[in-house]
Amino acid sequence: MRRSGSEPIQARSPLRLRLGLAIFGVVWAAGAAVGFAFADQPGWAGLLAAISAIALADVALVVRRMRQGARYQPGRNVPPYRPAEKAPADKERPPERKPWPEWRRWYEEERHRR
Repeated sequence: MRRSGSEPIQARSPLRLRLGLAIFGVVWAAGAAVGFAFADQPGWAGLLAAISAIALADVALVVRRMRQGARYQPGRNVPPYRPAEKAPADKERPPERKPWPEWRRWYEEERHRR
């Protein structure tokens, strides 16, 4: 597939679709919960009220992310990943790339030391 070079300009976030679906879920589940409440079905009404609450929380999350913007970064002091832990200096590391018999010998020695 040949690139046109305008992909970032034409790219669209799925957040608007997710927001629309979440709003639809809130309206549908809340309406169904009210309907089941009037029909004296408290179990179904409670279940649909819970689904409506979850969808409402999703609406809040999507709105928050949309307000953050496309290029949101948490800050200069926050790395994009957890820094790797350094190995203790006194611990012996296994050999990098040794043939199988030598590696096996090293493994057996380590196992007997413990």
